[in-house]
Amino acid sequence: MDHKRHDTLSTRVLLAGFVVLILSASTPTLAIEIFTDPEVIVENGTACVLRCTFKSDEVVSSHITVAWNFQSSQPDNPFSKAPYVIFYFYDGKPAPAQEEFKDRVQFIGDINKRDVSIRLNPAQFSDNGTYFCDVKNPPDYKGTSARTELRVVLRESLPRGSTTVIMGAVCGVLALLLLILVAVCVIMKVLHNRHDYEGCINLENARTPPPQPIKEAEPKLEAPTSTSPPGQVQGPVIYVQLDHSGSKNSFHKMEPVVYADIRKN
Repeated sequence: MDHKRHDTLSTRVLLAGFVVLILSASTPTLAIEIFTDPEVIVENGTACVLRCTFKSDEVVSSHITVAWNFQSSQPDNPFSKAPYVIFYFYDGKPAPAQEEFKDRVQFIGDINKRDVSIRLNPAQFSDNGTYFCDVKNPPDYKGTSARTELRVVLRESLPRGSTTVIMGAVCGVLALLLLILVAVCVIMKVLHNRHDYEGCINLENARTPPPQPIKEAEPKLEAPTSTSPPGQVQGPVIYVQLDHSGSKNSFHKMEPVVYADIRKN
């Protein structure tokens, strides 16, 4: 049963390749670029993502084909002799994969975004080996498939350098954020205290009127006293000469005589 399924899958791959060759014969030759991670290290029993993207000058069409091949690095593995197709995508849908990977391989990419990544879950020790990502986008079909080395190890065998670097980077970012937060709090507190202080000064100044300059007391003018009876107005002062002796040689004295204007106001 497995051999029949494998033969069917191989036949589909050959047919797709034949279609690509026919299309390429009548169109100019273009090149396609494919990119993958050189190496992926994952813990046994956990999910593993094999990333693959491509760059094509042509618009992605329904004739695009994606193939993931696997060749085991273990001599006793049946996939160690030559690369075997573990995932194939054509005409907008994936084809059945090998029984060993059928329930563990999942397509997580986006063809329109030129992403053809897959997830292998869970990863096993038997998955150690080389994975090849090949993409054809007619007429942009020529290009070299990209390869990824997968290493499935125990937790104790995971590289500590990368974990330490990641943890250090996370701690550094958290410490920086904490310092920024403390600085912002201090600045806000200083500004708040300054605002309250200025507000108190302004309030006190608003309630207390500014001191007025002291004016010098002006001397009061006393009303002139008059001996004139009420209702009369004092007339002008006239100096007259009075003779008290009656003789010609007597001393003449000038005395003021006040004539009052007896006319009513």
